[in-house]
Amino acid sequence: MQKPVTLFVWMFSFVSLHGQTTVQRPKLVVGIVVDQMRWDYLYRYYDRYAENGGFKRLLNQGFACDNTVIPYTPTVTACGHASIYTGSVPAIHGITGNGWWDRQLHQSIYCTQDASVKTIGSKTKLGQMSPKNLLSTTIGDELKLANNFKSKVIGIALKDRGAILPAGHSADAAYWYDNKTGDWISSGYYLKELPKWMKTFNKKKLADHYYKQGWNTMYPLDTYVQSTDEPKPYKSNSLGAGSHFPYDLKKYIGVSYNHISVTPHGNSFTLEMSKAALVAEQLGQDSITDLLAISFSSPDYIGHSFGPNSIEAEDGFLRLDKELGEFLDFLDEKTGKGQYLLFLTADHGAAQVPRFLKEHNVPAGHVNTQKMFDTLSLSLKAKFGTADLIINITNGQVVLDHQLMINLKLNKEEVIAWSIDLVLKLPGIATAFALDALEKITLIEPVKTRFVNGYFPARNGDIQLIYFPQWLEDFESGGTTHGVWNPYDSHIPLIWYGWHIGPGKSYREIQMTDIAPTLAHLLQVQMPSGNIGKPIAEIIK
Repeated sequence: MQKPVTLFVWMFSFVSLHGQTTVQRPKLVVGIVVDQMRWDYLYRYYDRYAENGGFKRLLNQGFACDNTVIPYTPTVTACGHASIYTGSVPAIHGITGNGWWDRQLHQSIYCTQDASVKTIGSKTKLGQMSPKNLLSTTIGDELKLANNFKSKVIGIALKDRGAILPAGHSADAAYWYDNKTGDWISSGYYLKELPKWMKTFNKKKLADHYYKQGWNTMYPLDTYVQSTDEPKPYKSNSLGAGSHFPYDLKKYIGVSYNHISVTPHGNSFTLEMSKAALVAEQLGQDSITDLLAISFSSPDYIGHSFGPNSIEAEDGFLRLDKELGEFLDFLDEKTGKGQYLLFLTADHGAAQVPRFLKEHNVPAGHVNTQKMFDTLSLSLKAKFGTADLIINITNGQVVLDHQLMINLKLNKEEVIAWSIDLVLKLPGIATAFALDALEKITLIEPVKTRFVNGYFPARNGDIQLIYFPQWLEDFESGGTTHGVWNPYDSHIPLIWYGWHIGPGKSYREIQMTDIAPTLAHLLQVQMPSGNIGKPIAEIIK
């Protein structure tokens, strides 16, 4: 009788002294990125969110990091998705914009383009994409490396970059929307053909189903008191000039499949696709942790078209709230309540429409980059004899042709100085500086660090432009955009929910790059290879 007792005491002592005998991990990690979700949307519409919806449940039962910021520029979709899942910044992971001028290749590059692979799922070229331009590993890559690639990692979004960059290099698949066919597709980088479940999903032709429904407000129109209630000329309205609620979408059936993205149906479509993937791929159904990265692209399309103060934007978030609540119920049923770890954040925010701000006496304006380009070209021709020295203006940067300057034996510093003197005289430009002299520039913090974090020489321009607050690059015809360091673009939501997460809130500054190392510590895996973030102590505790 003595030996069993002794053995029990020894085992109890071992566990007490050395902790658990196996690594504890959730069955599933669900990353949710809401494209163009300003932080204040959590509270602006709080009273209208449903008690059993997504946002209130996450806020009340999860842990909210209410002072989460993006630590780099430009604050655009590709950079945001890459930085969330790598814990890094463009200066390291190399994704310096949705596109950039590549100095080594001497051509414009789209962030995920890859001509070496073919489209899987359609005959278009929209699947010729991969993560090859992403230089760092992602948290999904590290999860797979930690268990000899037994985990499944899948990325899903209407936008290719919203699916590919979060999924990472070793993902099992990334799926995105082909807006020419209305189907979901992938790339030969991941697959030889679409899985059977996805072919079945595409056969449902849900895009046509959504078009038949049209888009009307979820509640009576006069209850949307948080938003501008009348048609405005500064709404670009991608659903048709002059159209308004209820939007008739039946005319697009079989004609144009890109309009689904500019409605809340794009979010519904993404969630249905995510549910189908979760069930078919059996994500979270065994002891090996899987990762599902979901990005909701439609809020970005709606915001760009109608602006943050529109009824369209409000209705989009009220509908997303309802569907997120239903998705949490789905996860509780399929994976088990408390068995999955979920975080929700955004890739960037958005500025209010300048003409809307002017109506309320807030200084604002537009920078017309085409006019700036033309003005610079003429000035450079008059001074240096050629109008071809400027290649383009992108990501808030002026790109010059270095090879042409060498051929013409021009002094690069002189050309840059001349260009800076000129752009500083143009409307909306607060300051400008040479990017290769960034360390010598006097800028207050944290603004300077954000430009340093965004600087990857081979994929950046020569002159950085800083606009006055509320001044937007282009979009004069209507709608809004994002991309700058200011809080309206860089202050984003971040909420943690589920496995080992207790309710709470933090108001200290947390950076977007802190998400991946926090996941790494919770999952007890290595941080991504380019990580510069720090684990969020409140979450770990």
